[in-house]
Amino acid sequence: MGAKRRTDVTGGATETARNGFGPGSANLKLLGKLLGLGIGQRGAAVTVGEGPREKVLAAEKVIAALTALAAEGGNPSEWDTECLLNLAWNNPELDLAEYTRPMLDSSLARRRVAAKTPSQRAYLSAMAGHDLVFGLGPAGTGKTYLAVAAAVAALGEGKVSRIIITRPAVEAGERLGFLPGDLAEKINPYLRPLYDALDDLIPYEKYVKLTERRVIEVAPLAFMRGRTLSEAFVILDEAQNCTREQMKMFLTRLGPGSRAVVTGDPDQSDLPGGQPLGLAEAVSVLDGVEGIAFCRFGAADVVRHRLVRRIIEAYDRAANQTHHKRTA
Repeated sequence: MGAKRRTDVTGGATETARNGFGPGSANLKLLGKLLGLGIGQRGAAVTVGEGPREKVLAAEKVIAALTALAAEGGNPSEWDTECLLNLAWNNPELDLAEYTRPMLDSSLARRRVAAKTPSQRAYLSAMAGHDLVFGLGPAGTGKTYLAVAAAVAALGEGKVSRIIITRPAVEAGERLGFLPGDLAEKINPYLRPLYDALDDLIPYEKYVKLTERRVIEVAPLAFMRGRTLSEAFVILDEAQNCTREQMKMFLTRLGPGSRAVVTGDPDQSDLPGGQPLGLAEAVSVLDGVEGIAFCRFGAADVVRHRLVRRIIEAYDRAANQTHHKRTA
């Protein structure tokens, strides 16, 4: 057990510190609850109560990071607090200051984007330095959101002239023909997650103008056939639902000045049984090809609700147990 410690918050005035602690010190309350520590606040000074040394140190690192975020003009949420704690707890050697500084900051976007995990940081770096990047891993790890954020930043900086985002229209055994409406109405639900990311990143007025001018385009993968995509940032989402032919078709659309990001979870394909999995084949065939980066995410990278991380971990444990039984 450690003695009671007083964490002195530096780098800003009392008001700035309070912004980092959240409304009614909600961030500090959540931090104390998750760590099982008593955390008190008086003005800009925070007292971390007695507890195991590793928990006290993690709390102090998170409190300092929250204050740094506030000093840069941010308003850290409880979600930010949980992500920072996940970082501090699982990677005690990390300097959390690296995760309070935005890696993407564009005049086009409504918000600056920072990495929440080491894998996200590597992913953002890979997209900045490679023409083709594969983001592989489970849901909730930020693969799609960060790819869209990188595309928006590249567009805002003039590195590309348009953004094209696509995904195959295959979902959990459902068929487009059985959905009501015309073709656009049938397809839109499958593209909704991509629109959500754009809505979060770009002010509505800008977004409408850019889509009207076709600077930003969201379309089903089938609509990519026969096109050559030059000076574009192209994102293929949900790539685990691509057939071999679709994947090859997409990868050969790239023209001069273009870059591409392919995201997907190789363990969650909704393709009918027996069809060759285009994503798995591409990862195998393209491994080692110059100019291509592969970024892999795991349960520790999940940045949604904490329950999502636990669900993924539970499924992973069940899969491992089943595998051991089969090989025993």
